[in-house]
Amino acid sequence: MIEPRSVLLFVLAAIAEIGGAWLIWQGVREGRGAFLVVLGGAALVAYGFVVTLQPESNFGRVLAAYGGVFVAGSLAWGVVADGFRPDRYDLVGAAICLLGVGIIMYAPRGG
Repeated sequence: MIEPRSVLLFVLAAIAEIGGAWLIWQGVREGRGAFLVVLGGAALVAYGFVVTLQPESNFGRVLAAYGGVFVAGSLAWGVVADGFRPDRYDLVGAAICLLGVGIIMYAPRGG
């Protein structure tokens, strides 16, 4: 069963990780300064803490599932922050990744 808290934590983790990486990219690749690099590093540290709050206790499962969220979130970030226009293959791939997230995290398990 999908847990709203878990979904919210995945969204927060994606914002922290993708946003942190984007800030570092802006600071280094776009030459916008060291402050953005430091801010990006802080966001990446925050990401590391947010993922530990997932109710699922298996590190491998949480990080594997988060990988799918990262894929879809990165495309969405590109649309919002950089004007990126994903093509149908990007969208299909992201949908497959999110389906994988659902299976990995929320499939009923015995035991």
